[in-house]
Amino acid sequence: MHPGATNTIVDVPGLQVGHAELTGEGALSGTTVVLPGPDGAVAGVDVRGGGPGTRETDALDPRTLVERVHAVVLTGGSAYGLAAASGVADALGAQGRGFPVGRGPLEVVPVVPAAVVFDLGRGGDFARRPTADTGAAALAACSAERPAQGVVGAGCGSVIGGLKGGVGSASSVLADGTVVAALVVANAAGSAVDPATGELWAARHLGAGDVEPPALPADRTVLLATLRDAAAPPTLNTTIGVVATDAGLSVAQCAKLAAVGQSGLARAVRPAHGMTDGDTFFGLATTERAAPDLAGLQELLTAGADCVTRAVAHAVLAARSVQTPGGRWLAYRDLVG
Repeated sequence: MHPGATNTIVDVPGLQVGHAELTGEGALSGTTVVLPGPDGAVAGVDVRGGGPGTRETDALDPRTLVERVHAVVLTGGSAYGLAAASGVADALGAQGRGFPVGRGPLEVVPVVPAAVVFDLGRGGDFARRPTADTGAAALAACSAERPAQGVVGAGCGSVIGGLKGGVGSASSVLADGTVVAALVVANAAGSAVDPATGELWAARHLGAGDVEPPALPADRTVLLATLRDAAAPPTLNTTIGVVATDAGLSVAQCAKLAAVGQSGLARAVRPAHGMTDGDTFFGLATTERAAPDLAGLQELLTAGADCVTRAVAHAVLAARSVQTPGGRWLAYRDLVG
């Protein structure tokens, strides 16, 4: 396995990503959209943790009618931020993209599942959170170009273990050419950093083509003390993301892909899936390639988990320090120096 051309989720053919951020005083939040082609993508979901905020996840049960989704929305704003998905659905419906429910070309219902992170008040104004307009702006910004990472989109207000979090992505190309990739919004109550060494938990899973962590100082006394102070007390959080492939998967297999994404998260963050997290991952399959056999599926799932682990590291390493009236959050790179 090796990373794709951009080492991000847009290496999966047919997928696009768009970000939109709130601007102005008191704002530190935004929305990220993962957009498949006009026919959508087969999808599944896995929700863990004590405080999820989601939309349309029940529709992704393998026993239900819907098999394909037309966009996935990852957004700040906690439960309020789910309004961003309505903006995406409205815009897609106006384009005639959705599940057909009538005779006319615009008589469709776009299936737009969404998940939120808690970032309320981090910009200083509790009421500044994503709206339907933010979702529509993120959809309009969708592109197959390499997406920005760090403090962008839904990662604007993200915090991970007391340090600045953000958006991260990673991809893998399997031996047969199948592409697997992940995009995460790293906003966890747990830490991405080993408190005993100052190293990222995910560092050992990074390889050729990944962002290299900064060198740590020989004397880490101050670094480790600062990390301990940043990690306490725990906050309301949630890590969300998408794990995607161009392989032909069923809804149930997409749900399994999402589930192994949670395993990848647990390698990059400690602890994961706690009571103040609502960790949610969506699995997407564009089905541009044939369905894998059992061995191929196992390899794909392994790569999916690895992509999530690497994506969390990329989010932390791409983040920059942020100070607002709501608080100050150091980036790992700035802390290490």
